[in-house]
Amino acid sequence: MVRAGVAGLLGAPFAASSLGAAARPLAPGLRWSGRRPRQPDDEIVLGVSAAFSGPSRGLGTELYRGAMACFGQVNEQGGVNGRRIVLKLYDDGYQPDPCVENTLKLMLDDEVFLLFGYVGTPTVTRVLPLLKKFQDQQMYIFFPFTGAQPQREPPYGEFAFNLRASYGQETAGLVDNFVRIGRRRIAVFYQADAYGRSGWAGVRAALARHGETIAGEATYSRGTQFTSIMRAQVEILREASPDAVICVGAYAACAAFARDAMDLGLHVPVANLSFVGSENLLQLLMDANEDDPAYYTPWLVNSQVVPSYEDTSIPAVPEYRELMGRYDPQVPQELVKESYDPFPNSFVSLEGYLDAKLLAEILRRIEGTPERGKLNDAVFSVRNYDLGIGERVSFGPDRRQGLQSVYYTVVEEGRFVTLSDWEAKFA
Repeated sequence: MVRAGVAGLLGAPFAASSLGAAARPLAPGLRWSGRRPRQPDDEIVLGVSAAFSGPSRGLGTELYRGAMACFGQVNEQGGVNGRRIVLKLYDDGYQPDPCVENTLKLMLDDEVFLLFGYVGTPTVTRVLPLLKKFQDQQMYIFFPFTGAQPQREPPYGEFAFNLRASYGQETAGLVDNFVRIGRRRIAVFYQADAYGRSGWAGVRAALARHGETIAGEATYSRGTQFTSIMRAQVEILREASPDAVICVGAYAACAAFARDAMDLGLHVPVANLSFVGSENLLQLLMDANEDDPAYYTPWLVNSQVVPSYEDTSIPAVPEYRELMGRYDPQVPQELVKESYDPFPNSFVSLEGYLDAKLLAEILRRIEGTPERGKLNDAVFSVRNYDLGIGERVSFGPDRRQGLQSVYYTVVEEGRFVTLSDWEAKFA
């Protein structure tokens, strides 16, 4: 039934009818139950489809761990207005089709209150038509781990709420800083899908504002492992003589590219967006040269959408670190298909923590029984809210992204630290 529903929905995602939701056939063999979604009296159930397996499993795992560190404290203190926050989890392996199927199960079978903790542009962009299809049910996706544009603009922006800065903001910041220090010839290495093209478009637009074009480009396929050889991509970009390369991908493939770029003599800054998973990328590169763990790291510069988890002067950081240590959340064993050693702290888990902290505040602002119809008002009541990171959060009907800041990091002594002087490092 689910597979038939997927085919029907993807074939005609915008089909309309004058029939009520309870009577309208949504796709062959697929109907909304007609019941008014009702949360258990003592729970608020959130639906999650994320990468807990495959080469990008570190992203889903770290995001989940950070969120559960926050929700663990919320539940220990009595929940939100007396209701515990519960996550219903499915693994999609960072692949669109499983994500669509998982989302249908979450909405139709599990009847979750909202969607949360999704990972990736290729997955989220395929879910957005479902939310539009089910718009009568007022299902929303909150704070997905992607900076792509589709959930930030029509026709899907009204069904999503974002916390993180966009890929457009990240790529613009990287381009602006490279151009400022004289590195104007910028190439792009990107994942050949919606995520990669979103970042590619951001780089192109940012370069155009400086009167420049992309110096060269090379792609790879989603799901590429670190053991893959990137010689062909490196040689393509090396022929373009770039001053810098911006990578738009996941950590396994981007680490493989950085490794082979260094080995083949492409010694220019290699920048990665926040989605890459900085700690996972760094671990792969350090393990690749046991004699000199820092060998592959001197040219790395990663943009981030949250501040450094090492900076304990930022109020949210010590509380995040304390809760991560106290609860040490782990992915449920039934979802573990491959081994993965989580990091005590990471940029991704800090983002998950902030996502959860803000969502808990929004849920607290729902008056009376939690109902989806009350979510917009609760979100739009968030004005100048202090998350504890030095940037206040505001939402409104025309403002569906809470944070705007982008941070930059480089590797020193085996960890990513804040980059304070671009000229001294890369000019």
